[in-house]
Amino acid sequence: MIQEIPPQYATVKELPKRLQPRELFDRVGAEHVPDEVLLAILLKSGSPGYNVVDLARDLLRHFGSLTALTRATPAHLVNFRGVGPTKARELKAALELARRLSQEQVEEKPAIHSPEDAARLLREQARELDHERFWVLLLDTRNRLKEHPVMVSQGVLNASLVHAREVFRPAVMNQAAAIVVAHNHPSGDPSPSPEDLRVTRNLIEAGKLLNIRVLDHVIIGQSRPGQSTYFHSLRESGLVNFAPDG
Repeated sequence: MIQEIPPQYATVKELPKRLQPRELFDRVGAEHVPDEVLLAILLKSGSPGYNVVDLARDLLRHFGSLTALTRATPAHLVNFRGVGPTKARELKAALELARRLSQEQVEEKPAIHSPEDAARLLREQARELDHERFWVLLLDTRNRLKEHPVMVSQGVLNASLVHAREVFRPAVMNQAAAIVVAHNHPSGDPSPSPEDLRVTRNLIEAGKLLNIRVLDHVIIGQSRPGQSTYFHSLRESGLVNFAPDG
């Protein structure tokens, strides 16, 4: 990755030619420039005495990450010097396209063979949320996804919010052989709570009555230093007794 551009230049034209965002992009490629350069190219210009790279850097510093920046509304973005309504709309549109692209699947009906498969499918949606959201993944007899993940509820996860009838209704309608349920922890820590365990046990029992297996409950957090993974599988942890796969 190219080193950060020094912030002592009033305009982009005062930067050494090799460090100007567009020239740097063309010379080393998109994958090798820092976030601030990609953002500066989208923003196009700063304001008098305040170059576009510094504007991009300040946006990233303010929000803390690109993920957090995607949550900003155009009304919030226009509060920054050098960002008007048009620029805010263009930036928001570019970030939204990136978000949608990350959600597209190479396969029309990907197979869910592991907790990581489920977590990867939902990771980009989950990382942008500041509240809990609960999904059900509908699987056929070969563990292939029958439909896009279905959002069942959002808010604080508890037994009154996550009703078995809401979880299993799409499974029955789509004749799913099995399901994987998943939800996110906005705190970033995927460790299960006692309520997570209780909800999971309730769903497993309901699934037995309907002859629809609950294969796993995957909790999605975020990657953190010292944390081996960004998700937690209740099946793999052994904290909940799931029915055998067979």
